[in-house]
Amino acid sequence: MIIDGVFNHTGRDFFAFTDLRKRQAASPYKDWYIVQSYDDPATPLDEFRYKGWWGTATLPEFANNAAGDDLQPGPKKYILDSTRRWMDPNGDGIPADGIDGWRLDVANEVPTGFWRDWHKLAREINPQCYTVAEIWDDARRFLDEGRFSATMNYFGFAFPVKGFLIDETLAPSGAARMLNEHRQGFPLATQYALQNLVDSHDTDRVASMIVNAGKRPYSQPNRFDFDIGVSPRYVPTYDIRKPNDHERRVQRLVSLLQMTFVGAPMIYYGTESGMWGADDPCDRMPMIWREFAYDTQESDPLARKREPDSLGFDEFIFGYYRAAIHLRSASLALRRGDLEFVKADDQAEFLGYRRSAATETLLVGLNRGGAPYRWNVDLKPGQKVSRIFTGSGEDDQTKIDQNGTTAVVTVPAVDGVVLRVTSNK
Repeated sequence: MIIDGVFNHTGRDFFAFTDLRKRQAASPYKDWYIVQSYDDPATPLDEFRYKGWWGTATLPEFANNAAGDDLQPGPKKYILDSTRRWMDPNGDGIPADGIDGWRLDVANEVPTGFWRDWHKLAREINPQCYTVAEIWDDARRFLDEGRFSATMNYFGFAFPVKGFLIDETLAPSGAARMLNEHRQGFPLATQYALQNLVDSHDTDRVASMIVNAGKRPYSQPNRFDFDIGVSPRYVPTYDIRKPNDHERRVQRLVSLLQMTFVGAPMIYYGTESGMWGADDPCDRMPMIWREFAYDTQESDPLARKREPDSLGFDEFIFGYYRAAIHLRSASLALRRGDLEFVKADDQAEFLGYRRSAATETLLVGLNRGGAPYRWNVDLKPGQKVSRIFTGSGEDDQTKIDQNGTTAVVTVPAVDGVVLRVTSNK
């Protein structure tokens, strides 16, 4: 159980801000926030002004200390006390009854001096707690300075995966380079803890990303927008329809990369049941459950004509995600092994890599191209390869022809394969 901790701002109904609004300069919480002007009771106007997060008046922002390297003592103490409450509720020194970690919202907008003290407390309570920072850019230096376990790996994972498999604007060699360079900039233990996500509450859903590949209003095609611009509100051609079979194949390929790469894969709720949708508020729709029947989706926010889409729990894609998760959980190589890219064919849009541990070696091939790909796999004497998983779920379409120390693996278009390497010795 991980809590989403927002230590940068509050709502206006938060007790401290409620008191500040009522008592103004007489409030004991006046130093908690960045007050720009107090109300003058002698005038009919309300002159009370304060800094809101990103200019949002409903989200008043906590104040930093005078040096700017920590929060003000008041909100800092409140957060530390809350941390004790959630991580060890009965205060007995045994954290088993508390939460297991934190996802820290807009972490880079809180001073690192605060994060160092906060992490010291959190790990005194539970040395195994997992803390993941929401950072959209290169997080390597920030994680080190703030003592975080990991980051939501938009920059080092989601962006290159989206560029390669979804938008097809990034060649396999470029994706391999970006994935490698960013990952290897972290300490080894951090690499295995990085939260490898593709979609979230701050993006459109991965299925709709695929439907709308290329329909982005910004100039950097290999990255997401920051919570805007990926919905019909900003892109008049944004398509809200249900993904077709081809687009679902791409989604399964994305999932296969997530489950076979170094780091901790994160699946946004409902992705595994087939949900689709644009950015806010569509990406936060209620979960689709198999035990309920749903009306067809017929309306359009821009009053465009559309074909009705059936809405319901997708048993096939759920079964695929479950199988892919089982593949990872059963494999030491996928969870803890080394990674080496072994093939990047830019013209064919094929990427291959090896995951290896002491007792297991796997090969992963991802074919984003529109034609079957013949992957020549070099083996040592006595080795052979066998197929253990495919991106399509159709094992008979992936062909393996082995002759001595070479195996020719034919991977269908928009499909992937996981091979196990074994030895007769």
